[in-house]
Amino acid sequence: MVTYLLKKSYQLRDLKEIEFKDLWGDNGVFTTMWIYHSPHRILFFNEHIKNLIKSLKHYKIFKPNIKSKILALIKINLDPKKKYNHLLRVALNKNIISISLRKRIKPKLNFNLKLVNLKRNKPEFKNLKYKEILSYLSKMDNSKSDIGLCSNKKIYETGTSNIFFIKDNKVFSPKKNYYKGITYKFFNSKIKKIIQKDILISSLEKFDEIILIGSGKGVASVKTINQINWKRKSLKYFKLLNNHYSLAIKQCAKYK
Repeated sequence: MVTYLLKKSYQLRDLKEIEFKDLWGDNGVFTTMWIYHSPHRILFFNEHIKNLIKSLKHYKIFKPNIKSKILALIKINLDPKKKYNHLLRVALNKNIISISLRKRIKPKLNFNLKLVNLKRNKPEFKNLKYKEILSYLSKMDNSKSDIGLCSNKKIYETGTSNIFFIKDNKVFSPKKNYYKGITYKFFNSKIKKIIQKDILISSLEKFDEIILIGSGKGVASVKTINQINWKRKSLKYFKLLNNHYSLAIKQCAKYK
């Protein structure tokens, strides 16, 4: 069960507060950002907001003043005296903006990935059609497990993160049919080459490392996939990516 530090909803037209709605399953979009430390820092904040606006336009929810409303609600819901280590979620449909804060859970090294035959609706966008995914995640210890979303004998992403697959000192990611998150784009600027190809479930045994990347998990190394008896063979690229990520955390500007 997720424990919220804060959860509020507002009418989009006038920002009047209403009863909280998480908006899961609605026609709309969301973004999740990591807020940490005091004074506050929000990792990749500008990139998250830019991407959220892009998705709002795709779903025809965008209005000229919507960005300023989002920024205003984020600001009034943050406590300047509090030291955070939380995930800040902003979700919107055509009528409502919802803001929530929940504790960020650090992934452990004994992380297991469970493969499920499931694919997100319009996976190229961070939309709110997540109820089936959440039904799996709600039964898991998210510090040491996630679901790998599979379809047509291929794996695309997890319930929370993008995936990198490492083999012979090369980094691979699925070719298409998944959402490239902000953390993915960050690493795309740091890694010399990410080879995009279809990742068949039958090919997973050949990979040395499987690494999850995203706002919620940061960088997480998968230790096992029990269904196919896959086990991690190295932590080399996990350590390399984690070093890049740690530097970004340190260099992140204070939120104003």
